[in-house]
Amino acid sequence: MKESLLSCLLVFCAGSVASANGQEVSVTFQVSAPTLKDSSAVYIVGDHTKLGNWDPSAVPLKKDKNGMWMIAFHFPFGTQLEYKFTKGSWGTEALTENGEIPPNNRLHVQQDTTITTVIEHWKDAFGYQITSQITGTVVYHREMKGERIRPRNIIVWLPPHYEKDTDRRYPALYMHDGQNILDPATSFLGIDWQIDETADSLIRTGQIEPLIIVGMYNTPDRTAEYSPGPKGEAYMQFVVETVKPFIDRTYRTLPDRQHTAIAGSSMGGIISFMLLWEHTDIFSKAACFSPAFRIDNLDYTAAVEQYTGPKKDVKIYIDNGGLGLETRLQPGVDEMLAMLKRKGYEENRDFCWFVDKEAEHNEAAWARRAWRPLKLFFGKK
Repeated sequence: MKESLLSCLLVFCAGSVASANGQEVSVTFQVSAPTLKDSSAVYIVGDHTKLGNWDPSAVPLKKDKNGMWMIAFHFPFGTQLEYKFTKGSWGTEALTENGEIPPNNRLHVQQDTTITTVIEHWKDAFGYQITSQITGTVVYHREMKGERIRPRNIIVWLPPHYEKDTDRRYPALYMHDGQNILDPATSFLGIDWQIDETADSLIRTGQIEPLIIVGMYNTPDRTAEYSPGPKGEAYMQFVVETVKPFIDRTYRTLPDRQHTAIAGSSMGGIISFMLLWEHTDIFSKAACFSPAFRIDNLDYTAAVEQYTGPKKDVKIYIDNGGLGLETRLQPGVDEMLAMLKRKGYEENRDFCWFVDKEAEHNEAAWARRAWRPLKLFFGKK
């Protein structure tokens, strides 16, 4: 029987299941791609450092004598993985038999495993196209420079009637991963947050005040820039000393901290918290979607624990899902929530937390929850 155009077959090697005592388990990935030339490159990409942390060109497979592209790893027993395959970019991602972008493959590492994947369709060869779709007016500011970090694009979404109501000033929401929030044509995997549609609808129905949304694109240094450390400090300096002053000069914002919020997901969730926590003179609100407060070698809960100053006048929105990578992030979320309570912050007053147990770690899931902090931060009184 012919395999489907994108299928996985798990073959378990002989031997007993590994125990949960920290033992490492062997995982081999092999790809059969009958439509590719022998000289073609195939890459695995996923949510683990060994899988490139979603960099589509970081981890190449090697072709063996049987014509299969292969790579092998060792992971600790119990590791939860999400992964896909590309030819080196998201524009060359493997597709389903219907020419659609597939969901992430998932693997719960429990024993030595070989996974064989048959791929016949790739995004570039299948004629897959994503149409640009933005609701409302946006303005691009290209290649904005900062000290000690890469230049990046800034996209600004303007609320309805901004051009006509010239006497009005607006609160501002700054968001990381700016290419993912408004336009599916520029977004990771072709799925955006639809923050434009959500904000436009809430404004037009009178549920929130009109606001300006500022999206700051990420760069190949995303992980370092969104983490504690020198790159993270440089990025925060860029946001505070370059981007915000530029936006306040160029657009009719309400520049005070009470009308300024920051938001992001995953690593963008932790850097949003950091910007709020360390720059309360600039920001009064932060939305942290699926935040990576503590995972692998990253831990920002310790910094919050060490803080001994007065209680900060802030409002924090935290949420997370319950599937895939979200399960690895949950302990850090739990620890941060407990830490805030120990520091005297009250739930549903100083911070709120929402969990969707059926949600994955992706833009589609964050899009479904984006209305929550918009109403919390900018809801009409």
